[in-house]
Amino acid sequence: MSFQPKCLATGIGSLPHAKAADAVRVILSNVVDAPFWPQLPARGINEQMEVQYNEGLPRVTIDRAKERMFIDTSGDTSMDLATFYEHFLSEDLDYFAITPEFSQGIPELQTALQGLRKPFVKVQTTGPISFGLTIVDENKRAIYYNPEFVDAVVKCLAMKCRWQIKKFAGFADRVICFIDEPILSAFGSSTYVSVTRDDVVAKLAEVVEAVHAEGALAGVHCCGNTEWSILIDAGVDIVNFDAFDYGETIALYPEAVRRHLEAGKALAWGIVPTSSAKIKQQTPDTLVALFDRLVEHLAKTANLDKGLIVRQALITPSCGTGSLPVEDAERVFAALNQTSQILRNRQG
Repeated sequence: MSFQPKCLATGIGSLPHAKAADAVRVILSNVVDAPFWPQLPARGINEQMEVQYNEGLPRVTIDRAKERMFIDTSGDTSMDLATFYEHFLSEDLDYFAITPEFSQGIPELQTALQGLRKPFVKVQTTGPISFGLTIVDENKRAIYYNPEFVDAVVKCLAMKCRWQIKKFAGFADRVICFIDEPILSAFGSSTYVSVTRDDVVAKLAEVVEAVHAEGALAGVHCCGNTEWSILIDAGVDIVNFDAFDYGETIALYPEAVRRHLEAGKALAWGIVPTSSAKIKQQTPDTLVALFDRLVEHLAKTANLDKGLIVRQALITPSCGTGSLPVEDAERVFAALNQTSQILRNRQG
């Protein structure tokens, strides 16, 4: 079945508010038909984008004094890994829950949605590539390069996707789960020369398959430029990209994008900038004009019908707003709401 969001608005993840209730209020006021639970990095290390998803992983150490997390792979790890795989193989989703200690946004959104049913609810998980290349072992070596533990990372994140989808399935006709992969903007650089395309596709595909197993739509968000065909080859339903700063890069992969859209899948256009300076310079009308120019460019480059591109578009901020002042983050969401409404109204 074709997924036609018709420029529906949703968000990425983080907001700068200290209280979950304030963040959820902003979300429900501006992202009416596809709300999401907010990540709140202002609450401290527990809601940082990797730490937030640590529960269930073996050998995790959170050093609160240094505000960092690492995985201790020293000594005999066999029993810890055996316990992990026992819970994974038995599909014990609650073992991989994100508890209120690490997310105030999840229970707050659940409470706010009581008695309601939305067309979509969006959840999110840090992707396995970003997690694996950011979190290190006790020797400060990226855990991505430890075959045993990176496999546990992939499977843990997949289970967290499934857990979230089940938590919100009763509030939506369809759940959308984004896999956040900011580090893919550095794919192909000398820093990650040993990270192969096939391995990235395989790890992403494993998480995507877990999302699909729960009947949800899988998206991948990358807030910089990357090889966008990687995400398409991993089987995602939604490719979310920073359209404000990198909008023309999606057209560098015309065949993959055409295949993606003609299969009934979607692009999520991060057309609303998430820097304080840039959002103050924009209006909904200027953002709509930018969207129109980018759609025209993609249509010509990929030999696609503009109507198809617009019907299979979501509208999002270019990235999370967690690092912005609260006033500017709320400005982003107001612009998102208004831009989406203009585009949706044009479609009748």
